[in-house]
Amino acid sequence: MRLATVRTARGPQLAFECEGGFYTFRDAAAAVRRDARGLDEIHSLIEGGAPALDRARDIISLFRAAGLPAEAYPEAALLAPIPRPRKNIFCVGKNYADHAAERGSEPPRHPIFFTKVPTAVVGPGARVPVPPQTTRFDYEGELAVIIGRKGKDIPASRAYEHVFGYTIVNDLTARDLQERHRQYFKGKSLDGSCPMGPVIVTADELAELSSLEIETRVNGELRQSAAVSQMLFDVATLISVLSDGMTLEPGDILATGTPAGVGDASGRYLQPGDVVEVRVSGIGSLATYIV
Repeated sequence: MRLATVRTARGPQLAFECEGGFYTFRDAAAAVRRDARGLDEIHSLIEGGAPALDRARDIISLFRAAGLPAEAYPEAALLAPIPRPRKNIFCVGKNYADHAAERGSEPPRHPIFFTKVPTAVVGPGARVPVPPQTTRFDYEGELAVIIGRKGKDIPASRAYEHVFGYTIVNDLTARDLQERHRQYFKGKSLDGSCPMGPVIVTADELAELSSLEIETRVNGELRQSAAVSQMLFDVATLISVLSDGMTLEPGDILATGTPAGVGDASGRYLQPGDVVEVRVSGIGSLATYIV
């Protein structure tokens, strides 16, 4: 499934992508006379586990067969697929060797974790102002993992059992704040600094992560390009290490790190008028407009 959150007159609603449009589960369920309880927002679906997923798939299947009788929402109506995460977003630093090198570092021996606050999240197509607190506003295109099942001390061999799906994150960063405060949190958590989307692709549709590629373009110019298989610590390892002694919960978000090509390496920072597009094959493209 390709899941989204759309802006409607009733407020944000959980939706799915079908035949080039987005349809809310509420509208689709009404059209095919099925129960949509627990399918009005993303957290309910994730926390509902396999029964909720089965009900969602059943509605989509019947809806396709019915000839799309419900209202379609355009891409312009998309919010972040998880508009307000319930916890900070977990992030990984220097998880590609070439990015560690351009930052003047050796590849880390262990994953480097930090967080971004939920208020940093904005959706696809968001207009993000250059924060007045920084003169070195930067981009970082990343694959993000959505946790689907609660777990602690998760072995790497079972890590994928805890994955709900995947999305795209642009880890916008105020580099000068990052250096001034001598850690990542402040420079990574300014309002609007976590564009996310456009959709969550459920894990069953992206079983082979090693084939995925990530690209970031600024004003159409390719700045970052890498295979997800080039990560120093793969998704299973990240989940295992992060959950060591710490409980991961349904709806938690883990951004897995960015490859080389960030603006800070060349002194080419984001300016008003820039358009940043992050593409991950199998998921789509996340555009952010800098104003």
